[in-house]
Amino acid sequence: MESESLIFAHTMSEYDLLSHPDNVVHILCVDGNMGFPTQRTRYNVSRGDYVILTPGILVADFMQSDDCRLIIMSFKESIAAKCTIENDYGIIGYLSLFQNPVIRLDEADFRKCFVDMKRLEERSMNSGHLFYEEMLRAMLKAHILDLYDIHARNNTGIISNTHPAALMRKFISMLVEGDYKKDRTVGYYASELCVTPHYLSEISTMFSKRTATYWIDRFVIKEITQLLIQKDISFTEIADRLRFSSVSYLTRYVNKHFGATPSELRKSLN
Repeated sequence: MESESLIFAHTMSEYDLLSHPDNVVHILCVDGNMGFPTQRTRYNVSRGDYVILTPGILVADFMQSDDCRLIIMSFKESIAAKCTIENDYGIIGYLSLFQNPVIRLDEADFRKCFVDMKRLEERSMNSGHLFYEEMLRAMLKAHILDLYDIHARNNTGIISNTHPAALMRKFISMLVEGDYKKDRTVGYYASELCVTPHYLSEISTMFSKRTATYWIDRFVIKEITQLLIQKDISFTEIADRLRFSSVSYLTRYVNKHFGATPSELRKSLN
């Protein structure tokens, strides 16, 4: 089922990830199991697991058991942005999903998510509602707030009001807002945050077990993937948009992170 806001499916064969490169994809495993690889990590999903795939995450080769039942819900990232919470946890939660897109649910939270998603799917069919899009977005925001609540309850250690935590949130906020499109150096972010590059990398490693360079690269990789899916965008234009000095430099960067040339990667994505 598809509306301007939401797309629903029940098997991965029904939903084409590459046709909606700008969409966030939520998957609830109702029965059976499935698996998928992203960026050299393979995830195995079973009943009660909730998967959130942000745009540009390279996912292919979904495997499902014969008894696998899913609820798949997809919507544009711009809609997701309107549903985020108005505090710093939204950024930390976003960062956490980059590291692990699978949320383990207990039975009570599984039932809550199942009911939410079935209700959203049902109401998405009610296109005659005079406030159809507004109604769906309000219901979606309530569901996303439930997900924030579940994630925060299961990850209490990542909430902190210390200065280092605030610095990390500001760093990730800059990446979310697109600063990676104009500069990929740790020095740039450190300068904007009035700290040294070494200190910023120390803080990043302390909070995420990943360097600042890792997070910059993750956002650049996500953007490159989204651009390569669009066949009408040339490699020269991609290099220009992301301020690579040449297509050759872009090619070296893509080969380093994907083990393939931009041409080979584009072919595998389309």
